[in-house]
Amino acid sequence: MNVAAGVTAVVAVSLATLVIGAFGLRVSRTTSDFYVASRSVRPLVNASAISGEYLSAASFLGVAGLVLAHGVDALWFPVGWTAGYLILLVFVAAPLRRSGAYTLADFAQLRLESRSARLVASSLVVVIGVLYLLPQFQGAGLTLRTLVGAPTWVGGAVVALVVSTIVLSGGMRSITIVQAFQYWLKFTMLLLPIFLFLHHWRGDGSPHVSHVHLSDWVEPLNGPHAMYLTYSLILATFLGTMGLPHVVVRFYTNTDGRAARRTTLGVLGLLGLFYLLPTLYGVLGRIYAYDLVRTGRTDSVVLALPASMLHGATADLGAALLGAGAFAAFLSTSSGLVVSIAGVISQDLLAGRVIGVRAFRWATGLAVAVTLVLAVATSGLPVARAVELAFAVAASTFFPLLLLGIWWKGLTPPGAIAGLVVGGGLSASAVIATLAGYTGTGWGGALIAQPAAWTVPAALLTMIAVSLATPRQRPPNVVRTMVRLHAPEHVDVDRGSYDPESSR
Repeated sequence: MNVAAGVTAVVAVSLATLVIGAFGLRVSRTTSDFYVASRSVRPLVNASAISGEYLSAASFLGVAGLVLAHGVDALWFPVGWTAGYLILLVFVAAPLRRSGAYTLADFAQLRLESRSARLVASSLVVVIGVLYLLPQFQGAGLTLRTLVGAPTWVGGAVVALVVSTIVLSGGMRSITIVQAFQYWLKFTMLLLPIFLFLHHWRGDGSPHVSHVHLSDWVEPLNGPHAMYLTYSLILATFLGTMGLPHVVVRFYTNTDGRAARRTTLGVLGLLGLFYLLPTLYGVLGRIYAYDLVRTGRTDSVVLALPASMLHGATADLGAALLGAGAFAAFLSTSSGLVVSIAGVISQDLLAGRVIGVRAFRWATGLAVAVTLVLAVATSGLPVARAVELAFAVAASTFFPLLLLGIWWKGLTPPGAIAGLVVGGGLSASAVIATLAGYTGTGWGGALIAQPAAWTVPAALLTMIAVSLATPRQRPPNVVRTMVRLHAPEHVDVDRGSYDPESSR
């Protein structure tokens, strides 16, 4: 590829992101602006922003690479990542907005009235956020290496610099505008080259997918423990969405619970539309770039297809468009993650030392710096696999907390803490073993590779059992809190009266 075209694409996306994000500096003045955009984001804009930050490196690059390598079995990733919003819509969206919290840690303290529960939740937000942020930096390194041959650490450093600038300038207000723009940028950058690729494919005689190992590629549930691995993956992706801090914080920015539900419906439509494209890239990669499977570089299939299918200026144009879209994916997701991590660090770890917006900015710098160092120090897993591990931890911790906290008044602080520790400890142990290179055989290897099927029930049952054993430790204001979560916004919970103005 022409190096100049690749550099131009990355610089253009970065500058556009900075210019749009700078607008947030003009309207971000309060702490509420930095954390939740003053809870004034409209459903269409918020749906675009959620989709923009949710469609990460795993979605833009990883899904196509998984389809290239594993065929139909890989389709559970986009299906699960999209269907997770259906679970969120039914169980969480509106009550979470009504809670009035800024972060998941705020929700834990509101519902459980326990400082200890808040600290445990804060620690898990940081762990999950870093797990999700690492592959964004690594994916950026892969993109720049493919486009211009730069060392892998350069891509992560560029993303870290741009994201820090956006978040430090305007917080959630800035990144909402940026991420809404970046969803449509990513979608367009994937869509336009497809027309070029399909035109070439038709002109090439519409060749079929390679017959090398074709039976495994088109037939699901092949291999040892395939049934367990598949259903554990489904459980992680379906339920993990509910526990991703950078996703959940978005629902605090809606104007009310009804808007939160409308936002979620919009997200379902936008994600379903987007995920059609990486799947098609994976199929075309099977035809024209099967050598990436042999060399273990399947994550680069989206960026490699232009050179494999096109020639000259057309190939450079296709690669530049895809490089721009990939970089937008890293920037948008990283922005949301940094805001969620910085939110809990500034409110909990820096509380009392630094206050307000200044604390948020210090926490932003700390979160980005630590994650960048970790990204440079580790070689990393395939992008989608790394994100999948974050989903497993989220499903094993915040899914039980939110489900029981919103729908069961019997949840007690000891029960919630015990469940978070058990679910987080078990799933994090599996993640550490995987990152350390553990590839055990038999059931032991399968349970570690996909832990959600046993860590989620363990966390859920622990929360229920310990809560039933400690009924006297229920929060004293639990009834009022449950009414607050489930009553319409125009009902004044504190005064027990109807407020006609707020229902207009």
